[in-house]
Amino acid sequence: MQSILSHQEIQQKITRLGYEVLENCFEEPTIFLGGICGNGIVLAEKLKKVIQQESDQNVVLFEIKVNKDEPWKDPVQLSIPQSDLKHGYIILIDDVLNSGKTMQYSLVKILEEPTKAIKTVALVDRTHRRYPIKADFVGLSLSTTLKERVEINLNDTNSEAYLL
Repeated sequence: MQSILSHQEIQQKITRLGYEVLENCFEEPTIFLGGICGNGIVLAEKLKKVIQQESDQNVVLFEIKVNKDEPWKDPVQLSIPQSDLKHGYIILIDDVLNSGKTMQYSLVKILEEPTKAIKTVALVDRTHRRYPIKADFVGLSLSTTLKERVEINLNDTNSEAYLL
């Protein structure tokens, strides 16, 4: 197990990602932050805090529940009414972007409503795509082997990212 990001580095990357999101949607009255279940929603909550400290924009946080291993098996669910996203500016958030499978299935659900824009955020981008997904905002791009795994702990006092 090799540490790739310390607590301080993770906090700095979250702050930077929050500013990048703001720079790209500062004219939007409302921003929808969709965090994928697990660390994606935790990261979305942290990004919401950064955005709200720097802006008076309305930030709507919602969770995307998706079966990460077999996303086709169970329907993808949103924690807010799907119709709320109509013509919205949506930021799709996950901690690690690997094959793109989880984000792709989440994106398909969001696209059931017409949207103004959809941007993607990943704390760590592993660049092993099997699906046509890219991260618009990335904390760390990391070249790994297919056998390696990235694990991220996003607690408030001792966050850390590991390469296993």
